Amino acid sequence: MSEPEFFATPGYGETQLANMHYNQAVRIGDRVEISGQGGWDDDWNFPESLEDEIVRAFDNVERTLAQAGATWRDVIAVDSYHIPESADFIGEVHNRVMVEQLRKRMGDRAPIWTEIGVAALGAPKMRVEIRATAIVGSA
Repeated sequence: MSEPEFFATPGYGETQLANMHYNQAVRIGDRVEISGQGGWDDDWNFPESLEDEIVRAFDNVERTLAQAGATWRDVIAVDSYHIPESADFIGEVHNRVMVEQLRKRMGDRAPIWTEIGVAALGAPKMRVEIRATAIVGSA
């Protein structure tokens, strides 16, 4: 069995490693797991628009996967966590933008996906967090 190799995404990942003692990704052989990625920039700022926050979270997933040698095309599973727009529905914007981004970044390949509504996420103002599993070379 291969030894785990851990990765801190340059910028925000290095900050989280120093401050919160966790890495953004781990690779064991051809399998890559990433921690939840939000729509922050390297200075922990979030966009005003929910749509922009979701797109930036996808960008951060991409950056983190790349650190471990993977791409969106290698992703087999996605878990997304959302602050719902109402008590009984995650929301149209969440669903629409998530699907648009999955199609844009993965093409015809469709991962398994679990979408979860939660009361709070790890940072103030954070409305979405995306976690992914990839098998490098499976695209």
